[in-house]
Amino acid sequence: MFSANAVEKPNILFVLFDDMGYGEPTSYRPTSLFKTPNIDRMAKEGMRLTDAHASAASCTPTRYGFLTGRYPHRIGQFGVLSTFSPPLIPANRMTIASYLKQNGYTTACIGKWHLGMQWNRPKSKGKNKTKEKLKIGEKMTGGPNAIGFDYFYGFTHARNFQTIIEQDTVVRKVEPVENQPLMIARAVEFLKEQSSNQEKPFFLYFPMCPPHKPLVPAPEYVGKGGMGSYADWVYQGDDMLGQLLDTLESTGMADDTFVLVSADNGAAGRDYPPLRDNKGSIYEGGHRVPFLTKWPGMIKPGSTGDQIISITDIFATCAEIIGVPLPDHAGEDSVSFLNCLLGKQVGPFREASVQQSGKKALAIRKGKWKLIVHGDNRRELFDLKTDIGEANNAIHSNPEVAAELASLLQSYLDRGRSTSGKAQPLDYKISLDEVRFKKK
Repeated sequence: MFSANAVEKPNILFVLFDDMGYGEPTSYRPTSLFKTPNIDRMAKEGMRLTDAHASAASCTPTRYGFLTGRYPHRIGQFGVLSTFSPPLIPANRMTIASYLKQNGYTTACIGKWHLGMQWNRPKSKGKNKTKEKLKIGEKMTGGPNAIGFDYFYGFTHARNFQTIIEQDTVVRKVEPVENQPLMIARAVEFLKEQSSNQEKPFFLYFPMCPPHKPLVPAPEYVGKGGMGSYADWVYQGDDMLGQLLDTLESTGMADDTFVLVSADNGAAGRDYPPLRDNKGSIYEGGHRVPFLTKWPGMIKPGSTGDQIISITDIFATCAEIIGVPLPDHAGEDSVSFLNCLLGKQVGPFREASVQQSGKKALAIRKGKWKLIVHGDNRRELFDLKTDIGEANNAIHSNPEVAAELASLLQSYLDRGRSTSGKAQPLDYKISLDEVRFKKK
């Protein structure tokens, strides 16, 4: 067992790209024409995971899964929130931020939230509240500060890009092109502030916007991506990652920082074969994402991991690192993959992993097999070892495998957890035999 006795508690930095496809970084697809030197730098200096997945195939559910270590379908969250959506995570739910804060970390979230906030304003009389605008000075509750973050600087979501929030207050209105430069400048500033107090570790969650719309590359990035505004936007996101890595180096904190980089789902409207489909889909292109880690002296540089990893697993991994076990009521679907990173894992580190789509499809992955139970109750079974493109439904030739996986998935749904421990109360009940999504 790895514990805090083996090494001092590391700083933790998690950088989350928005809508980045598995095939966009050149370290994942050598023929990619996008320029991603800093993601590739992560691959050279740390580990590149090849079978890693977002918690869901869309934004809001994945962020819920990351912060809580709990599958988002457990609260019935399959879609995304709007500016005035109420908080998705209650204050009494332990998150990775509140857990790390309780264990001596300074915690900060800088960037896109997209998990709801309760704005202190009169109820709208109109039907389309999403068109209303927040004003400077407006305050909210139930945001990042309520669930464990000491500091928040960011925005609600990409469609409210021009409104900047600090802590619980709207503080600025900016042009869209100004948003991401403000976010990275504040994140770099935060890291420099922490370098003067290295006796206390930090946890920085930096959820950026690129390559999600709006495509608003700053002037210094225009033309640098080589293939238009989308490529420039990808390049700007990669450069923001580079600025954070450079700051860790220049402040002397790089050797003491565990860095994780991933994406919240696949690319929007862009397929990257051999993976099938893209953002929003239950097929691999919807949720298999780039995932890289770096921790000098602990993770072997230039290494590759092929274990089935989920962003939901980051919570338990951090808990194992600092040596304080999670209680039964937290991280119910989070399993530590620390031994995978350290090159000590023999065989699978978890029984199975679950993904979801916006159309209420669920998929369970165990070894080479992936069973999909669509929202309309159609079922498909794929052997990803021989059919990574999910072209051949093997359910009729392997009915026993499909039945076994369906039974395992239903047990996860019924127990309120997919990990060992005490069964938890259900917030949202799901029966695989019921139609959850009807085709229009």
